[in-house]
Amino acid sequence: MQQIAFDRAAENPEAAQRNYLLALLRRNQDTAFGREHGFRGIQHATDYARRVPIRDYARHQPWIDRLKRGDKCVLTVSDPLMFATTSGTTSEPKFIPLTAEWLRELQRLTTLWLYRSQVDYPSLFDSKSVTVVSPAMEYRTASGTPVGSVSGLTYQRTPWMVRRSYALPYDVSEIADYDDRYFVAARMAFAADVSMLAAPNPSTLLRLVEEGREHSERIVRAVHDGSLGVSPPEQADPEQRLLYSRLGRAIRPDQGRARLMGRFLEQHGALLPRDLWPRLPMIGCWLGGSSGVQANRLLEPYGPLPLRDVGLRATEGTMTVPLEDGDAAGPLTVGTGFYEFVPEEDIDVQQPQVRLAHELESGKRYYILMTTSAGLYRYDINDIVEVQGFYKRVPRLAFVRKGRDMVNLTGEKLHSSQVGQAAELAGRELALVNLQVQLIPDNDKMHYDLLVECEDGIGVFEQEFADAFDRHLAEINIEYAHKRRSRRLGRPRPWPMKSGWARRRRRRDIEESGKRDTQYKWPMIRMQWDNETRAEVLRQPDD
Repeated sequence: MQQIAFDRAAENPEAAQRNYLLALLRRNQDTAFGREHGFRGIQHATDYARRVPIRDYARHQPWIDRLKRGDKCVLTVSDPLMFATTSGTTSEPKFIPLTAEWLRELQRLTTLWLYRSQVDYPSLFDSKSVTVVSPAMEYRTASGTPVGSVSGLTYQRTPWMVRRSYALPYDVSEIADYDDRYFVAARMAFAADVSMLAAPNPSTLLRLVEEGREHSERIVRAVHDGSLGVSPPEQADPEQRLLYSRLGRAIRPDQGRARLMGRFLEQHGALLPRDLWPRLPMIGCWLGGSSGVQANRLLEPYGPLPLRDVGLRATEGTMTVPLEDGDAAGPLTVGTGFYEFVPEEDIDVQQPQVRLAHELESGKRYYILMTTSAGLYRYDINDIVEVQGFYKRVPRLAFVRKGRDMVNLTGEKLHSSQVGQAAELAGRELALVNLQVQLIPDNDKMHYDLLVECEDGIGVFEQEFADAFDRHLAEINIEYAHKRRSRRLGRPRPWPMKSGWARRRRRRDIEESGKRDTQYKWPMIRMQWDNETRAEVLRQPDD
């Protein structure tokens, strides 16, 4: 059923997009946002673009703040089920409203992805399924609306017939201690015969491998004894202690599985998924952008399995559904969202000429604008996508990278303003004068290179500065904090730079760009090393 509806929309994306937009606007025309922007009078996409300006999160925030206070009929006629949090461009996280209709759309797209995967791999659901999610609810707003994660919410709301195949009960996601959470996830997953494995971020799956390598004997012992393998931390509150107890009571000894795991451990010196899950036919995870580097690292510990992208999906919505293995591109979801596109080179134009889905060109790159049933209107998510051919008449899009002033290795989405703020706080803490920094991602080693220059030379303070920078960045960006605590992201590696490096780089950048020096903005983030930067390194950091 989902495949038929998806294909029907793909045959005529122009009509599918027009119908989706007009139905959404009619439904929400009497909301506060709809009245202010004249939804009632909009008849087509050009009207919509004329009446509703392109907005990032900051320009949506006043409306979202009203929802958080409990106001009704602000962005959508239906109240939000919850707010999902994700990192923003400041120290405050973004609060993305999610509605019941939005969730139904997500479930339809997830069902389609699973259906197509099972068509290609009929044994996909013969045994247990593994995915790792975040808590569905972490707290409530002042008005009582839950705040949490999309993955946790969908995990909880999965039909019982599917949920019973999960190797990891939802309670695992509620374990507050990061190390304990991943240990328990690995312990329970490795104890099961797994035939379906999917997690958007491949770093999550690599972390399971790390647990199997570092704690293999503990895991085997826990499976043999029928224990959880960990105890609540001393500082754990009563609710967490009850959670550990509940998880432990649900486990039974499995000495046969433990003996098998022990043999693999003796043979290879570690517990590896390729040995433990011989019936696993494929892996679902992101393949686009920097995630592609991490995804390729899965092949050694998991075996030479096909990889299928789970789609261009964010807290704000799911934009593609890939249908083939080894391909980061997937058809645009024209039946469950309205999309506009700005050519990459035009993003800084005052009023850029937007393109609709049926107007895109293969091989071109665009910024994507989202309009969703959850109340985001012409929302600039700051993602750059590339058109890689078409599925029927729908463009196939692959994620390339985050856009303006942002960098992303494994979901942390760092903004240049956050880098600058963390550097300023760290420099102030260590009394460093005339500090200049720049951050460069290292996709291979999954950390950031932190280039540092200060007036008196960074000297003995370089590691102290990097540690302080790391700490402050975690305070500013919640996703960075999560990735660091879960060890999916390494700590920044400090590179002391020669005196005058920043001044010389500034001069070269101005000369090459042709801009006035008054227009120049120091790039806190550079996407890769170049020869000039390497020549400015004062001393190689210690490994």
